[in-house]
Amino acid sequence: MTLRGKTGWREIEVGCGSSDATCPVVALETWLKLARIAHGPLFRRVPGQGKAAGADRLNDQEVARLVKRTALTAGVRGDLPEGERVEKFAGHSLRAGLASSAEVDERYVQKHLGQVSAEMTRRYQRRRDRFRVNLTRASGL
Repeated sequence: MTLRGKTGWREIEVGCGSSDATCPVVALETWLKLARIAHGPLFRRVPGQGKAAGADRLNDQEVARLVKRTALTAGVRGDLPEGERVEKFAGHSLRAGLASSAEVDERYVQKHLGQVSAEMTRRYQRRRDRFRVNLTRASGL
């Protein structure tokens, strides 16, 4: 897939998931078919009664609202009051969640997200356990 980002056009790979229910490729193909999208923006508004996709792309504020609403509905971080929960999620939560949950070498995450610096990639890897390997124990101490 070819995307246009802040640093220009780049190609990314969208890999298949372990099942159809979680596969991004299946979800994308289904969306393109149901929304009747042949060209133009991929992520679009679904106005009115939600029966047809519009021609306009989603903007960053709309994506943030969708992420916040979905996180609240799903009960993510239910241990926090609703106001705090809303503040914790935004459009970048999607990238951060992917970067944090992928247990692969940092350079692959950096390339996929299109980030120039490893430092920025580490910022996105919010919940990643950097101390999974206990070097003290591994060294025999």
